[in-house]
Amino acid sequence: MNILQTLRPAIVVFAFLTAVTGLAYPLVVTAIGQAALSHTADGSLIERDGKMIGSTLIGQRSVDPKHFWGRPSATGPQPDNAGASSGSNLGPLNPALVAAVKGRVDALKAADREAGVADDAPIPVDLVTASASGLDPHISPAAAAWQAARVAQTTGLSRERVSALVAAHTEAPQLGFLGMPRVNVLELNIALDAAVATPSARRSAR
Repeated sequence: MNILQTLRPAIVVFAFLTAVTGLAYPLVVTAIGQAALSHTADGSLIERDGKMIGSTLIGQRSVDPKHFWGRPSATGPQPDNAGASSGSNLGPLNPALVAAVKGRVDALKAADREAGVADDAPIPVDLVTASASGLDPHISPAAAAWQAARVAQTTGLSRERVSALVAAHTEAPQLGFLGMPRVNVLELNIALDAAVATPSARRSAR
């Protein structure tokens, strides 16, 4: 028996598994995903006016006082960088974490002051701490409600209208018990922009 006869079974098995796992399986899974869940399979991307503006799966940094702000990002050097997803690994007693949280608290309070809003309520923790991935697209309903006064003041919408938008975009726990209620910040801000663009929804700023 020569060496080719010895290697032939291994070569045949290698070629077969390559065809199955490297070609057939990915093609079948892709076809099923596109047929049944095309939006999700393509990354849950959102378009507006023919332009891609983001994904419902990845948080986006915003410091516009007219928008709701999402969770801080621990990724770097650019915030919300999906290619650098990771936690900061900073312990609760680390001075760098304490300084980062203080800076985020100061930024939120400064935005309120500039908008003419005085809110002494405690800031929800998810507005000043980054998630494990650094890319969380959601905030808690409490975090959205805390920002409602500033958003209403800066957009000209009534507080009731802004609160209604938050309520409409609050998602229940999956299957009713997995996780916590949450608000997708990108989807909420898109709905907010649409409301602001509707003259009948605006009020005079006070």
